Amino acid sequence: MSTVEPEGDASKAKCQQLLRVLGDYIDGEIDPEMCELFERHMAQCLRCQVVVDTLRKTIALYREGELVLEIPVEIREQIHKQLRKRWQEKFGSQS
Repeated sequence: MSTVEPEGDASKAKCQQLLRVLGDYIDGEIDPEMCELFERHMAQCLRCQVVVDTLRKTIALYREGELVLEIPVEIREQIHKQLRKRWQEKFGSQS
């Protein structure tokens, strides 16, 4: 399958229009006419192909549920410290 980068404002508008229905497309809940339009556009638009492929991979990883990231203790402590600081700045001391 050859891919061609879209050019110009019309192509960008088409990408934006199709990306609005991306969730329905991925879920298979898009009407057949729009699905065909989406797939014809993607056959020529590398950027939209990347977006769709990335979303599909993200969903697959989420569904696998095996992706567990362990945050190092030092980073976790820094996050808590920053959150406490911002909380106190916004709401004051809760002593």
